[in-house]
Amino acid sequence: MRRDPVVLVVVALVVALMLVFGFKMARHSSRGMATGNAQMNGIAPDFTLQSLDGKTVRLSDFRGKPVVLNFWATWCGPCKIEMPWFVDLQKQYGSAGLQFLGVAMDDASTKDIAEFAESMKVNYPILIGKESVGDAYGGVQFLPETFYIDRNGKVVDKAFGLKGRGEIEDAIKKILAASSLAQTQK
Repeated sequence: MRRDPVVLVVVALVVALMLVFGFKMARHSSRGMATGNAQMNGIAPDFTLQSLDGKTVRLSDFRGKPVVLNFWATWCGPCKIEMPWFVDLQKQYGSAGLQFLGVAMDDASTKDIAEFAESMKVNYPILIGKESVGDAYGGVQFLPETFYIDRNGKVVDKAFGLKGRGEIEDAIKKILAASSLAQTQK
């Protein structure tokens, strides 16, 4: 059985392109993961973003409070599942100083993001995300991505994708405990 040489050349080119693209993607992903892993052992990168009401918000504005920093998007199905949990957990743990911050990482207009947040009854600040902020956190490749930050600004834990409410609450208790321990050692 004889093969057409043009077909073989086309197949070889497609395979070569796939390999080159795959290697580039793998290198990009490993750089992002390395940056993200560095974050786990250090201070959360500060940023300045606009809130839905047009105010300038910095992560450092919340120093002294444990923070749950959540990267999300209006089109993200898992984000829609966890947002009501975040609303409840903000009510439950807000008196202990906990602060949720939502960073919208999609191309929707500010008006659409605000309407979405209102429909979800969000009771914590929603910020309009920027690619540079996502990159500072290791490159936001999956949504939702959540970072748990103690009162001193240290990233204590992080989660990629949807986690159960119990896992989220455990991570919150961890940053509250880390924050309490840090307060008593001062």
